[in-house]
Amino acid sequence: MNILLKSAKIINAQNKELHLKKRDILIKDGTIDKIAAKIEAPKDTQVVDLKNLHVSLGWLDSSVCFGEPGYEERETISNGLRTAALSGFTDVVLNPNTHPIADSSSDIVFLTNAARDSATNLHPLGTMTMGGEGIDLAELYDMHNSGAVGFYDFKSPISNSNLLKIALQYVQNFDGLVYSQPLDVKIAGKGLVHEGITSTKLGLKGIPSLAEEIQIVRDLFILEYTEGKLHIPTVSTANAVKLIADAKKKGLNVTCSVAIHNLYFTDEVLEEFDTTYKVYPPLRTKKDTKALIKGVKDGTIDFVTADHIPLNIELKAVEFDNATYGAVGLESAFGLLHTIFDTETCITLLTQGKERYNIAENDLAEGRKACLTLFNPDVDYTFEKSHILSQSKNSMTLGESLKGKVYGIFNNNQLILN
Repeated sequence: MNILLKSAKIINAQNKELHLKKRDILIKDGTIDKIAAKIEAPKDTQVVDLKNLHVSLGWLDSSVCFGEPGYEERETISNGLRTAALSGFTDVVLNPNTHPIADSSSDIVFLTNAARDSATNLHPLGTMTMGGEGIDLAELYDMHNSGAVGFYDFKSPISNSNLLKIALQYVQNFDGLVYSQPLDVKIAGKGLVHEGITSTKLGLKGIPSLAEEIQIVRDLFILEYTEGKLHIPTVSTANAVKLIADAKKKGLNVTCSVAIHNLYFTDEVLEEFDTTYKVYPPLRTKKDTKALIKGVKDGTIDFVTADHIPLNIELKAVEFDNATYGAVGLESAFGLLHTIFDTETCITLLTQGKERYNIAENDLAEGRKACLTLFNPDVDYTFEKSHILSQSKNSMTLGESLKGKVYGIFNNNQLILN
């Protein structure tokens, strides 16, 4: 396939010669053949000439759920990857949120094979423990050899401190990455939302910030002891950011992420008891949101993520207490993020950190594989149900004013456009 991208403004701060320049980009058989001010289209070349076209390196989302196998009514791998591609993502890290759960090498092989011909690359996580039950370690080494990029009992904390210690020590033999969900279940109890003024007004049981922070303190102490490699997914409190910042100053090998909706929404949106806003970690206060944004800007927080969790309507159209946690977010990720940060910052956040998962780094340069995201940052629009490409429609962004339209991606010698 030969593709010519016309008058594309390149956003790539690592390449000072091309950054913010408008260039034609000729791609031949999946490789960037030429970048110049003007290129005449060779024979048998598809010309892509889009309004205010911007191009960056392909985007990564570090926390995505689909459904297959077991929950295909929520989302299939094929449609999930198509949704990711049309949302601008060339790479997604897939959570083990399936049935059966991915706790063996054969499960990882199934996932990678199912995504083999897709434009978007799928990087699966395996569970840290058998069945995700937090009791016995799963087949970590075998899953690693089959393509698992890390190990995570999805949204479930590791209550057994010694088990986390052993896992962090064991994976050092093959440079493995361990996840630890920041939640002390005893302190969280039966909480549903952030514990604060809003939960008190609504009469809903709250999850105190302490439940997240005390677990992070424990995990960081264990990490310091083991000298392992730890990722803390979707932090949500101001103190969590401070704890991780202090750990990084000490030289600990720790990264963390934040859900984009935790940067944008606060718990005040819960006043209508809309289960769409029931997510975990819960939406917290303006003070927390400001601290999270600051943590993103200063590099304490390594990844922003849609934390994309498709759920069929039966799991959301129930009483608030009984609703399942989660929301879809791939389709609105860039538009929501772009309401908070400028274009260059957004692209930096969406393209950084691939080395954490041993995903091959690329460059937007002649002779390199074309792994690109195409977008227009200057489109203002209201996010509507028609914008949701997932099979499940549980988006908390409906009705929000967003900025930035994704055209699609070019990756694995495939052009995917909206």
